[in-house]
Amino acid sequence: MVLSITKSTTMFSISPMASKLLNFQSFSLQNHHAFTVPVPSKLPTNPNSAICFSVSGDANASLQSDVPFPLDYSHLLQQAKVAVDLAMKDNKQLMEIEFPTAGLASVPGDGEGGIEMTGSMQLIREFCDIFISSEKTTRTRIFFPEASEVDFARQSVFSGASFKLDYLTKPSFFEDFGFVKKVKMSDRVKEGDELFLVAYPYFNVNEMLVVEELYKEAVLNTDRKLIIFNGELDRIRSGYYPPFFYPKLAGLTKSFLPGMETVYYIHNFKGRNGGVLFRCYPGPWKVLRRVGNSKYVCLHQQDTMPSLKEVALDILPST
Repeated sequence: MVLSITKSTTMFSISPMASKLLNFQSFSLQNHHAFTVPVPSKLPTNPNSAICFSVSGDANASLQSDVPFPLDYSHLLQQAKVAVDLAMKDNKQLMEIEFPTAGLASVPGDGEGGIEMTGSMQLIREFCDIFISSEKTTRTRIFFPEASEVDFARQSVFSGASFKLDYLTKPSFFEDFGFVKKVKMSDRVKEGDELFLVAYPYFNVNEMLVVEELYKEAVLNTDRKLIIFNGELDRIRSGYYPPFFYPKLAGLTKSFLPGMETVYYIHNFKGRNGGVLFRCYPGPWKVLRRVGNSKYVCLHQQDTMPSLKEVALDILPST
């Protein structure tokens, strides 16, 4: 069976030539300028799939099938697991996973804060269960924003788990006014720790500063890895916190965020020109548009992360 895909005036066909080692098929140009590159032997059957093709003008052009938009949270976590696995093989130490927890089509603000955090906690547990092998659970330290979150996690979602649960901040005397104390990270990290997973560090501005401290003191120049899970880092990237009032937080855009690899990401845009910014490492950043309730069309893709403002004002309205 031959599947033909047309883009502009160029025709491509997928031939059933299999690689013995990789079980991959080949792409060939029908105008006899043939080239082959690895692509999965089975095209995605997910009805949510949005396949983008990126082709350069030479005979060694690279043709890549994109990861489909997830069907549900179970599918999402499996995709995120593969993305983190590949990033770690590429020696990425500082990683970000970001997606909405109030529904795959939801936008920030759709859910209530406490409910979203509880949802994130449940998804973090499910991610850990499929990503971290049993022999490495005791070498994985999961940081929650505050000590009270750790107590709740131990009594609920993480009950009976072997993961090391810890916290970033603790209440101060002025807790009612929003003040908390930073925790010295060198006092929290233990010698056998190999992986740190930081859960939703965005409620208090001090939390991400502590995460940076954790990275500098316990990850940088070691073999350890750090994953930030739903940290809403777009707030910092977009200047949500005025630099005049939050100079240290704004400084993270130069000292901390540039070294981070966003391995899995979903951000929804609503309205007449709505869509989705989606990335699954090591693939490109893709801007998708929903067609109906379950299908997606890829409108744009690029290698670097576009700003949310660029997607909302430039890319989505123009496609």
